[in-house]
Amino acid sequence: MAPDSQVEPPKDSKNVIEAQLRECYGRVAYSHKAHEKCADILLSRLSKIKFGQIILAAVTTGSLISVFFGTGDVGTAVGVVVSATLLVLNAYTKDYDLGEVAQKHRQSAADLWLIREEYLSLITDLRVGDESIENVRLQRDALLKQLHAVYSGAPSTTVRAYTEAQRALQQWEEMTFSDEEIDKLLPGHLQSAVSRPGSSD
Repeated sequence: MAPDSQVEPPKDSKNVIEAQLRECYGRVAYSHKAHEKCADILLSRLSKIKFGQIILAAVTTGSLISVFFGTGDVGTAVGVVVSATLLVLNAYTKDYDLGEVAQKHRQSAADLWLIREEYLSLITDLRVGDESIENVRLQRDALLKQLHAVYSGAPSTTVRAYTEAQRALQQWEEMTFSDEEIDKLLPGHLQSAVSRPGSSD
């Protein structure tokens, strides 16, 4: 062997790195979906709280009107309880802005989506053989730093959100498509030969 020749990496190096990239891709895919589900959960909760505030405000007003017309202590008691409940809800939404937290989850999901797709492209390039092992390592390390930056600024996800993400990815297959589904989104000349009109089975 010539002194200036490069040392060939072991044959299984590609497989080892691909396995690591696949694991990273899977973790990012779950994190992305968990942040999406967190945002959905928080926005749903916010909608219910807003609706509850409207109802409680209406009941409070009704109780005060009944007191004004002299219906007795019952109207006053109901008004006090409902007003206190409304005060608690108002304080909660003031101290914990569900809309703002949901938006942070949405932003984190958007950032993670891009990184997820970059991992997918890197795995594809590695499988095709267009990228050297060294270049794949450099891109992998760069993606790791991007992930650290996203996770550092992202709000924490919940067990419920992770469970819903797991159900969405494994049972509902939200990230997978059949050839037929993809072809419906593509013009005829870009459809796969399998589902193209007039193709043989």
